[in-house]
Amino acid sequence: QVQFVVSGGGSVQAGGSLRLSCQAVENAWRTFCMGVFRQGTGKAREGLAVITNDGSTEYADSVKGRFIISRDNAKNTLFLEMNRLQPEDTATYYCAAAPPSMTAPQCLAVIATGHWGAGTQVTVSS
Repeated sequence: QVQFVVSGGGSVQAGGSLRLSCQAVENAWRTFCMGVFRQGTGKAREGLAVITNDGSTEYADSVKGRFIISRDNAKNTLFLEMNRLQPEDTATYYCAAAPPSMTAPQCLAVIATGHWGAGTQVTVSS
């Protein structure tokens, strides 16, 4: 199973920005749909954004227009640019993958399932 090393979390004031980076442990991820989900304290997992191997993207309504997902296959790395952060964005953020046969909407629907290793904490203060 593909695993990631996630970095770029931290603390920021409302309205600020952060950039997550997710480096895949193995090269096999290049063909997969990749994405980010989060889980706040006492909350369910929420799929946020995905990008397929051909560059198609899909976003959850909660982050659409604020977050931008991208990938650099040469560097085995996924990025999530998070802008206009709000206190409700406070959560642990994880990177994940889904089968390459999925469309972006299909990928977003399943990206928050499975075990993907340690995430990174994002804390937004008001």
